[in-house]
Amino acid sequence: MDILIIIGLIIAGIILFLIEIFVIPGISFAGIGAFFCLIYANYFAFSNLGNTAGFITLAASAIACVASLIIFMKSKTLDKMALKKNITSTVDNKAEQSVKVGDEGIAFTRLALIGMADINGHHVEVRSIDGYIEEKTPIVVSRIDNGTILVERIKQETTN
Repeated sequence: MDILIIIGLIIAGIILFLIEIFVIPGISFAGIGAFFCLIYANYFAFSNLGNTAGFITLAASAIACVASLIIFMKSKTLDKMALKKNITSTVDNKAEQSVKVGDEGIAFTRLALIGMADINGHHVEVRSIDGYIEEKTPIVVSRIDNGTILVERIKQETTN
């Protein structure tokens, strides 16, 4: 009867261990339950069956955990659970394609590095290279880098 209790605890611990790793990541009830099942199975073996049976149980539970992990990873179960759909959609960037370096516009929102601007009649997302820019400030496109429109304030020429 003692051996059946130990075997049941080890099997429950392994099942909870696999659930913890592959289904519910993080520290959850399954991980804590797996830890306590495996620890109690080994404690029970040492206290009720002696040191030899305890060390055999310890080795068996360690080998069973590693073997179940390897078997589960090599099985096709993970392939059935895996997401296979590829994302093929793209962001609509027609307005960004119509903007060129040197185009002028007005900051539509405040640019606390990133915000919206009205350039060539299009509302586009821009990034300020001048730092903070208030809304309704005239801006100019200084460069376009990987679809990101970089703008700066239009320098006001002072006549003295």
